[in-house]
Amino acid sequence: MELNEDARIDTSQVEDRRGSGGGGGLGGIPLPSGKGGWIGLVVALLVAVAGGGAGLTQIGGGGEGQGDNTALEQKCTTENALDQLDCRNTLYVNAVQAYWQKALPENFGKPYQQADTVLFSQAVNTGCGSADSGVGPFYCPADHQVYIDLTFYEQLATQLGAPGEFAQPYVLAHEYGHHVQSLLGTEAQMRRQQQRDPDNANQLSVMLELQADCYAGAAAKNMTGSTDAGGQKIFKSITQQDIKEGLDTAAAIGDDAIQKKSGGRIDESQFTHGTSAQRQEWFGRGYDTGDPKSCDTFGNAL
Repeated sequence: MELNEDARIDTSQVEDRRGSGGGGGLGGIPLPSGKGGWIGLVVALLVAVAGGGAGLTQIGGGGEGQGDNTALEQKCTTENALDQLDCRNTLYVNAVQAYWQKALPENFGKPYQQADTVLFSQAVNTGCGSADSGVGPFYCPADHQVYIDLTFYEQLATQLGAPGEFAQPYVLAHEYGHHVQSLLGTEAQMRRQQQRDPDNANQLSVMLELQADCYAGAAAKNMTGSTDAGGQKIFKSITQQDIKEGLDTAAAIGDDAIQKKSGGRIDESQFTHGTSAQRQEWFGRGYDTGDPKSCDTFGNAL
């Protein structure tokens, strides 16, 4: 994977709340430390909320903070901007959204509406409730924003075994897949079906997550065509090694893989994101076809 050093990093698509003092009350849930604590919270929360923030309302109250992009803007206009984790991730956000700006109307006849990615440290308030970093990256359909504490990537590498650089655009592309589902009404349809058919609520959640993985694969296939506002390509190249890193990440965060790492037994009734094999399959399908219309994981379920 090679980024274009001449591409402009558009920090207006990111809201930097890392200096805002966190998100306030977290309903008594501490930020976990150590492998066991972090993975335990992943099992309890990450699997529940990454598909749309639903679990966050169980943690505490909502609300919005205020970001200050001044430092980020200055950093991302320097000569070595792409050496900075936050600037690179901002550019990944730019690339994913540039893809959907064209792909959504072309494939689904719907206009794309940009969504900010909120960078936070330790804790954050959202339209879906309060969360801490242990929740991992997530999309909140109530305020149409993606949330991430960038320290997640270190945890993803060291604790879940997905150290590749392409894990980062994959994670962001997955969350923006949820934004697309929100714009298309898929997420709302799925929630209504869960209420009508609670016995299959987890399976419906799996379908939603696998579709977001497939959308991430389609974005990965086409992001080399993404350009900045001035027409400069954002990616010079995305290689097969990068796609392998995306597939490795999908495997590392499968329900069965996370349950194994937590030390518990594999319980299919608790799956909400899909197995490692399923996540790899659907990310691969999106990438191989490059067509988001191929990402119908629901069939006749909705």
